[in-house]
Amino acid sequence: MSDVRHVLVLPDREAAEEAAEAFGERFGAVEEPRLVRDALAGEDDAEDAQWLLVLRDEDERLDPAELDAFAGEWDGWREEP
Repeated sequence: MSDVRHVLVLPDREAAEEAAEAFGERFGAVEEPRLVRDALAGEDDAEDAQWLLVLRDEDERLDPAELDAFAGEWDGWREEP
């Protein structure tokens, strides 16, 4: 078993929460994705922060291209490892 993780960067908390909910429905995830607030350098306002959706993929079954398209539905993207 490996410790493969994917990180989706989303523009705001609402988008991240919607994506987290849709992720389980679309990809049949067993484990809930983890939401993490990513404050940009010099940003004090929580509204200006990006949100990260951290996905564990120990079985390496998630297709990076599908994750790119999925994140794009919320104007986000997948970070390259």
